[in-house]
Formats: sequence, C-alpha cells, structure tokens
Amino acid sequence: MAQPPDLDVSYAASVIGAIWYLALWAISLLGCWESRKRYRCRPRSPLASKPSNTVPGVSILRPLKGLDANLYENLETTFLQEYSNFEILFSVADERDQALSVVRELITKYPQVKAKIITGEEVVGVNPKINNLIRSYGQAAHDILWILDSNVGVDRGTLARAVDVLTGPYSQGHNRLGKPIALVHHVPFAVSSRSTIGSRIEEAFLNTNHAKMYVALNTLAWDSCVVGKSNLYRRSDLERVTGPHKKANTRGGDSPEQERGLRAFARYLAEDNTIANSLWHELDIRHDLSCDIARNVVENMTLSDYIWRRVRWIRVRRAMVLAATLLEPLTESVVLSLIGSASLRFLFSVPIWATLLAHYSFWLFVDFDVYTSLAGQPMPWDGRSQFLAAWAARELMALPIWLLAMCGNDVTWRGERYTMLKNGEVEKATSTTGWTRFWLSRRRDDYEPLATM
Repeated sequence: MAQPPDLDVSYAASVIGAIWYLALWAISLLGCWESRKRYRCRPRSPLASKPSNTVPGVSILRPLKGLDANLYENLETTFLQEYSNFEILFSVADERDQALSVVRELITKYPQVKAKIITGEEVVGVNPKINNLIRSYGQAAHDILWILDSNVGVDRGTLARAVDVLTGPYSQGHNRLGKPIALVHHVPFAVSSRSTIGSRIEEAFLNTNHAKMYVALNTLAWDSCVVGKSNLYRRSDLERVTGPHKKANTRGGDSPEQERGLRAFARYLAEDNTIANSLWHELDIRHDLSCDIARNVVENMTLSDYIWRRVRWIRVRRAMVLAATLLEPLTESVVLSLIGSASLRFLFSVPIWATLLAHYSFWLFVDFDVYTSLAGQPMPWDGRSQFLAAWAARELMALPIWLLAMCGNDVTWRGERYTMLKNGEVEKATSTTGWTRFWLSRRRDDYEPLATM
C-alpha cells in the first residue's frame, strides 16, 4: 500500500533533520575533544631559551586607539615574551592619543626590549585599522609579523610556540595534509571582571560555543576560518596576494596596477579573515592554531553593545560567506534542539521532552568542558550561576539577533558607520535612517577616554 505523499515528505524531512542534528553534535564533540588535547597542556617551546641569532626575528605590530580596558596589562604581556629576537611597533593614528602615555611608561620600564611608537596614519582605504598599521608594516625590521589587538593579552610563551608552528619543528611547518603553514592564530578567550550584562553574555559566547566551533572548523580545515585578535604570518607571503579568491600569478605576470600586501585589504572591514582567505586560496597554503589563547578583555559592554556587535559581524559574514551565514541559525542550540527533537519523535517515537532534556544537559556539559580547557582550570563555583544565566541569554538571543542582522547592511565600528558591499568590501555610509540614528546615538566608542580635569 502506497504511503500518502505528505508522509513521505515528513519522513524525508525527519531523516535530513536527524542527519543534520547528529552532524552538528559530531562537530561540537570534535571541538570539545580538540580543545582538551590542544589547550590543557602547553609545553614550553625550545625556541624560548635560544639566543637571538638562532631564532627567526619577529616584528610585533600593536595598533592602538584610546584606552581599552586593561590596556597597560595587555601591552605589558608583549614586553614579557620569552623570545630573544623581536621588536614591538606601536601604531597610533593621532599623536594626542591617550594610549601613548601607557606605551611610554612601558618602554621606560623595559628598556632592554626593542620598542618604538609610530604615529600618523596613511589613508589607503576605509579600514581604520589598516590605515593605522601601514607605516608600522613598512618599517618592520623582520619578515614574520605578529599583529595583536590592543585589547588582547597573551601568555609569556605565546610567541615562541607560534613561531614553532609557523616554522617548525612542530609539524615541520606543515599541516597534516602536507601543505605549508602560512598563518598562526589564537582562539579568543573573553575575560571580564565587571558584571555588566553585555560583557557577561559576550564572555559566555566566546568561551563556549564560539570557541568550540572555531576549534572544530580549524581542525577539519575545510576552508579558512580566522579571527584577527592575534595573527602571525610572513610579510613576504602577504606581498604575493592581491585580494580574496583571486589566483595570484606567482611567476610575476600580474598587472603592475594590482595592489599587494596590507594595502590590498584596506577596502574590507574584516581584513583579518580576508587576509587569511587570500593566503589560503591564492597561494594554497594553510593556517593553524597554536596551544595558546588570546585573552580578550571585554569590559563595560551593555546589552545594546553586545547585540550590535553581533549584528555587525553577522552582516560582515553575510557579505563574505552568504551560504554559511544563512545556515547559521540551524547550528545554534535552540533551533537545533527543535530540529532534533521533532526528527527523533517522528522516526523513533522519542518523547520531545526527553530529547530536549538530554540535548541541553549535554550541550551545557560540553560548553563547560571547552571553557575549562581554554581557561586551564574549572570555572569557580561562585561564578557559575551568573555564567549560566549569561549562557542561556546568549542561546535564546541568537536567532532574534540573526534576524535583526538580516534586515540591514550598515555596521558601526569605532564610531564610524559603513555599508557592507559584496565580498566583504565596505564604504562609508552616506545616509542615516531614523532607526539607525536612534541606535547610533546610544553607541559609544570601543574604548574609555580618561576623565579630564
């Protein structure tokens, strides 16, 4: 007896839903397992104790703007690297920038470290970070560059271990597929000492679901997946690329008008991911994570700040990888639990409540385990209730924030408003709607100015 057509459709949908559900769980478990292997043991690199004439030189570029939270402590971690051959270049667009007093104090405190301040920007595109870095990029003494955001702190051994991954002996500078490593990056780990709601939610997001998926996707290495908080790569490689997804003619046959190097990425807002994409696709070389984290200090973030930060990066991703962005809600815990419970109910008569209970229990356990791996210690018991509330809020808000992001093209970054174009390019926004004006009036710059007397 033939089955009714609607039953066939329901069966097919349930099978697809169950496969999708199990696939996402497999990726989550991979991220959890790889986090355990990679981050729970951080051996000291042999490069940490070698003399300067035996290790590759590294130029550390730190772009600055204003007083980020914990700026002194973040910048000091750069001076304290256990590595004998590096210099630090601090890039500041405005010679009156308040971050300069912090930098000068540190340079005085550590006179043995090669460090200098480079002021003034070169406007080569709409991306202010690129404009700020152009002069430092040109004046760097070494081929290996470590670009490190000002709101990030790192462990003393981070540089040595990153150079290990880039050049060997770790994997002999190659990934498991035998292709050269061109870029080493670090998973962001949020740190917040203040109980503002936005900071807590951002902390819960970055340290669990984001980290889990970030580690898993980089383990699978299907494509480039890089966040630019802390990236190490060679300037000589960057000088060979001209933009994302364009096959470079490495024999020198490209048009001389094509821009190369850092300048070629000034028209993109997410220059970090775009640079990584270009190295991957143009030169067919790969990226890797080291066993360190980039401690990203997030302070005084309101709920509105958190929402619009997520909106901004969803809109950026949509312009760069549309298909993946459209599928994103189906990877989030709430929507995924509904897909899984409905599919298992239809196929195997599993009660929906049982699937939901098991789903959220194990999902939370995996997220806590990822947090423990990255932090190097379990979460303190007295902070778990706050973290759990922030985690639940993040999960419940994921779909509404995604829907909001789909309803516009404008993003705000460092007090400037941009319109997203195709392939992740941006231009300065020229018009402002009433709705946007309302929200922009509530936004503040991503740093805290000093109180004036």
